[in-house]
Amino acid sequence: MLSKAEKELVRQLQGDIPLTPRPFAAIAERLGRTEACVIGRTRKLLREKALRRIAAVLIHRRAGFRANGMGVWEAAPADCDRVGRIMASFAEVTHCYRRPSFPGWPYTLYTMIHGRTRAECRAVAKRLSKATGIRRYNILFSTREFKKTSPVYYDA
Repeated sequence: MLSKAEKELVRQLQGDIPLTPRPFAAIAERLGRTEACVIGRTRKLLREKALRRIAAVLIHRRAGFRANGMGVWEAAPADCDRVGRIMASFAEVTHCYRRPSFPGWPYTLYTMIHGRTRAECRAVAKRLSKATGIRRYNILFSTREFKKTSPVYYDA
């Protein structure tokens, strides 16, 4: 369970981090703490796996990656871990999940593939298929984005 101070820090880290030479100093100032304290608590949260990572998020469409496709893969349940690890190792795959299959929907693995074009996404899917031996798959391309935000775990 996170302390009140740790929750306050997460509130600052879950939004946009200041674009300054010393972003943790700016966060520390907002929290009324020292930069060393903020860095130390952040490292502690990372070490304890309360935070997975701190990362920059590329707005892929502005960077030229205009196509994204959800790869849906028919993998045998006993093979999902092996196949999932291989698929997750591809740089073009940003998400890789295992989910249950359902009658009429045999897919157990899902990958989000980003590319500049749909053809590029299809080429990545072919490479994934070859690397894993999974031949039964489909790619569902996005046609419209209704919402895309980072998760907010603690409101201000």
